[in-house]
Amino acid sequence: MFHFSNIVRTKGDPKIVEGGPSLKRPEDQLARALGWFSIGLGVFEFLAPRRVTETLGMEGSETLVRAFGLREIMAGIMSLSVDKNAGLWARVGGDGLDAAALASGLTADNPKKGNVALALLMVGGIAVLDYRAAKDTKPRRPARDARRKLYPNRSGYPRGIGGARSAARQIAHAMKSNS
Repeated sequence: MFHFSNIVRTKGDPKIVEGGPSLKRPEDQLARALGWFSIGLGVFEFLAPRRVTETLGMEGSETLVRAFGLREIMAGIMSLSVDKNAGLWARVGGDGLDAAALASGLTADNPKKGNVALALLMVGGIAVLDYRAAKDTKPRRPARDARRKLYPNRSGYPRGIGGARSAARQIAHAMKSNS
């Protein structure tokens, strides 16, 4: 089987022959998918705010849509980072802002309020996924009553401190002999 990563490997590097199972947990994969979705949606909102507002019958709110696009992009980047939990909670909060902004478009004089209702339904579904991902990726901490593992007898040297001192003495002796 051909692996794309073999293209950039130098002559002496081992070649990838077979891939194994993913080390990413399902909740990490969901966070990653939501992060990329957020970036894509944010780019669309930022670059085409008039199209969004015309679809929803909410013309005149282009600046707000563009600001929401930036918020989506930032939350997406955070969702793809090491601290994905903060990005996912930012997405949850953003879903609330989106719902509030969309609710303002559910007026009797809006001819496209059906589109607004559909958008609200979609935001609600995404909010459920965002909330689940945020809850599932929260940082894991040991229980308060958990015993800490202490390693007072470990030095960090493979042969202990005595072995390290002995090796240092041998090096010092060899250096004196050679000078």
